[in-house]
Amino acid sequence: MSEQPAPADTAAVRQQLEPAAADGLRAYAARTRESADQLAAVLEDIATNGLPSVEDCTPWEELREAHLARLAAQRPAVA
Repeated sequence: MSEQPAPADTAAVRQQLEPAAADGLRAYAARTRESADQLAAVLEDIATNGLPSVEDCTPWEELREAHLARLAAQRPAVA
């Protein structure tokens, strides 16, 4: 993706965001960019060094359960 803004359409005027919404959008973009950079680093490491050994990996079931537990902890239980 390009880091340059989209070209302005001369026929239509863009609606400006509220400052708080624009800040939130920039923060989301920064988090997304950071995640993409982390994924790219992992893929580059695999390309350079090959796949890790099975003993060094965590089974996906354990990763899934840990993630579901984190999600459940973020939301209050419904009675």
